Amino acid sequence: MATGNGAYVVHKNLEQGLKNYYVVPYNPYLTLVPPVLFGVGRLAKADLIHTAMDYGLFHKRARVPLVLTLHNYVLDRFMQGYSSPLQNIHYQTDLKWITRLGVKKASVITAVSQYTAELASRELALEQPVRVIYNGIDQHRFYPKPNHRINDKQIKVLYCGNLTRRKGIHWLASIVEKLPNNISVFYTSGLRGKNKFFDNTKLQCIGSIPYAQMPDIYNAMDVLLFPTVREGFGLAAAEAMACGVPVVATNGSSLPELIDDGKGGFLCTLGDVAVFVERLKQLAEDAVLRKQMGEFNRNKIEQTFTLDKMLKAYQALFTEVLDNRNNDLII
Repeated sequence: MATGNGAYVVHKNLEQGLKNYYVVPYNPYLTLVPPVLFGVGRLAKADLIHTAMDYGLFHKRARVPLVLTLHNYVLDRFMQGYSSPLQNIHYQTDLKWITRLGVKKASVITAVSQYTAELASRELALEQPVRVIYNGIDQHRFYPKPNHRINDKQIKVLYCGNLTRRKGIHWLASIVEKLPNNISVFYTSGLRGKNKFFDNTKLQCIGSIPYAQMPDIYNAMDVLLFPTVREGFGLAAAEAMACGVPVVATNGSSLPELIDDGKGGFLCTLGDVAVFVERLKQLAEDAVLRKQMGEFNRNKIEQTFTLDKMLKAYQALFTEVLDNRNNDLII
């Protein structure tokens, strides 16, 4: 797995929770020369290979089942407006070709949301069905800490994610400008770099936070701001929800599967700065509403998006795939 993204976090959680599941990490810059990926992990013995869909072709081995997971899909026309010119050339030429070849080699294809499954099935004209296995959150690591939000006079809002147009970073400054002085926005510099914007009294960079420290960060915040363009699942939103934090997010892609509008937060029209500002102000002015939405979110994670549910689903899938392979060998 390439490092520096949410998919890597998910696969590391699988490594920690499943016996004999091992992650072989590699630098994402290796994808600039895709044939180099043929050598990644080749020395490690494997009865089954599980990786992300985009470069799965290069990890396929003879007579070893390949399970590909769609963590997101950005190769469609809509996403061209939120990608750089070089990214668009890459996506519409070699990566789309590599992805289409890869899915033909897969024993099973999974996706982390219904939205992602349906989008990829349509765009790639997939012949086999895509199984949905939602990402799971470790509710014992990500949980609401008692008495962690005690200053109602100064509301803390967190923007969490890589600083890219896909995450809606280009709207952040406009949102912050329109917020009252009692609302401060804190943003991480993401998993991939240390870039930052100009900070002021209402917008502050807290740097690149180690994953182990993220529960404390969520617990120090009153609201998560998530103006993303597209999410395959929405890992940061789910982690914040597990910590009892209400979420103001984009009404699109997979997020309506995760966030209940008006119950666990608010879903806003893509790029509508005024609506995002209004919803943040509404939550800032109502401590009771923040508490109710945070409790709703925590309960939803416990009911639907736990790490244990994800582990059991993948364990069952891997067992099924290996059993089918053994049956085929016997025949």
